[in-house]
Amino acid sequence: MENNKMKILICDDEQAIRHALELKLTHEGFDVVTTPDGNECVSLMSDQDFDLLLLDLVLPQKDGFAILEELKLMKNKVPVIIISNLGQEEDIKRVKELGVVHYLIKSNTSINDMVEKVKSVLNK
Repeated sequence: MENNKMKILICDDEQAIRHALELKLTHEGFDVVTTPDGNECVSLMSDQDFDLLLLDLVLPQKDGFAILEELKLMKNKVPVIIISNLGQEEDIKRVKELGVVHYLIKSNTSINDMVEKVKSVLNK
């Protein structure tokens, strides 16, 4: 089987972060799809199989909270790592209740640390 790469969806409206994560994760051997848009994120999650979702909370069209709610309704069990600059305790608590596996605050987390967290969640 040639293409057994794990597939990651990155949904973040910050182009620089999307691009940096895509480059690093591709270099680490992952298959990466990116989108800046919440609606497209839900559409991609329903059309394709992903092994992990890296999700920002503040997005155009549909925010990360709404995306998590929709994924829950779709019974989508893909692990989700939040990458956000929202660090409020209530935001963190809310997404944890929606099944998020990790919550990373972008301003406090390097791209390398994000990649390491992805690898630990996917046991790579």
